[in-house]
Parts: sequence; structure tokens; C-alpha cells
Amino acid sequence: MTGTDPAAPLRVLIVDDEALISAGLEMLVDAAPGLSVAGVATDGRDALRRVDADPPDLVLMDLRMPVLDGVRATEEIIRRHPDVRVLALTTFADETLMYDALRAGASGYLLKQAAPGQLMEAIHRVVGGGAWIDPAMAGTVIDVLRERALRAGDATAITAVLTPREQEILTLVADGLSNQEIRDALVLSEATVKTHVARILMKTGSRDRAAAVALAWRTGFFRGPAPRS
Repeated sequence: MTGTDPAAPLRVLIVDDEALISAGLEMLVDAAPGLSVAGVATDGRDALRRVDADPPDLVLMDLRMPVLDGVRATEEIIRRHPDVRVLALTTFADETLMYDALRAGASGYLLKQAAPGQLMEAIHRVVGGGAWIDPAMAGTVIDVLRERALRAGDATAITAVLTPREQEILTLVADGLSNQEIRDALVLSEATVKTHVARILMKTGSRDRAAAVALAWRTGFFRGPAPRS
């Protein structure tokens, strides 16, 4: 990873089992200011090996691959290297596949049909601690996730969407802790906390922290003091 050097280019690992796709992505990333290719992996297992050996800033992760698929690889990468960001890049505008990728810990989901400019914007957004949903799917998938939560009306609406770490952080957010306080409580970097909060907002369809807290209270996920109006 680039670490604390702001002048160092962001290192991107490309993971795709199709050579033509990988070559095209490699050309785009190498040509982009401030980005460099950290390597190219052909499947999820290869990606894990490369991330373990030399963690990049971002993994561009195809989801349907042989040996180890992108969803399972994403889950394992985030478990081992929580500061590494994953942007799912796939041909399939599939709500279930997107849900699985986000549940595994991906910070974004982009279709391969996206324009190069969108890819660059998504990369920088995700590396910066934000989240990205392909505009072609944002209006459908986020609504589906939100409707599930509202329809369920209990804590499973939250636990079905968020990872255990995200649930832990949402509890602390609901308890009134700032990102800095969560950082200290969980011994994480503030950038990692910011990324988790962004994922929580994205997955629950919440416009801000207050909306996420209100949802946690309404579903019974959080049973502390009622949020102030």
C-alpha cells in the first residue's frame, strides 16, 4: 500500500480471468494520473496470494471466476486486510450478485460496460473511503436493500445486510461515538472506520448517520437511548 506518502501513486490489483479484460484495465490504470498497476491476478486464490504478499490500495475484483470466485475472495481479503479496498467490477447487472459482493465487504459495484471516466471516479471514491454503486443499478438495488430492512421490522433487517464488523460499528455510531472514538475503541485506522460507515450507509439506503441510527432503533437492532429528534 502507498502508506503515508501522499505523492505515491495508488496501487491497484486487477483480478479477472479474461486476458483481454485484464489487459484493457491494465492500460487504463497505467495511463491514469496517480494510479499504478500493482499486479494482475487470474482468479480469487491468486488474488489472495498477491494481496497477502504485497497489499495494494485497491482491488478491482471480477466476481465470477474459476478456482475461487470474487465474492469469497473479497470476504477473505477484507478479513485479512481491512485497510484494502475492493471495487467489484462485473458484466452482470445482478441484484443478488451485488448484494453478495457488498455483504462480503466490497465498497463498490461497477459494471464493465461503464465508461473509463466512471471507472476512474469509482476508484478514487472507494480508495478515499467512500462507496460507489453503478448508476445503472443504484435506483434498484439500494431500494431493494432498504425495502428488505423496512419490511422485516426487526434486527434481522440489519444483520442480513451488514457484516459483523459493520454491525459493531453501527452499534457504536448509534451510541453516539464519533469516528475518532470508534477508531480508539476498536483499534482501527480512522480511514477504515470511515469506509465501514460509508458501507453501512450504502447498504441500508441511509442518507446520513442519523438516518442509519434511526433505522437501527426502529428495527430493534439498537436498544440504547432513543435517538433525539
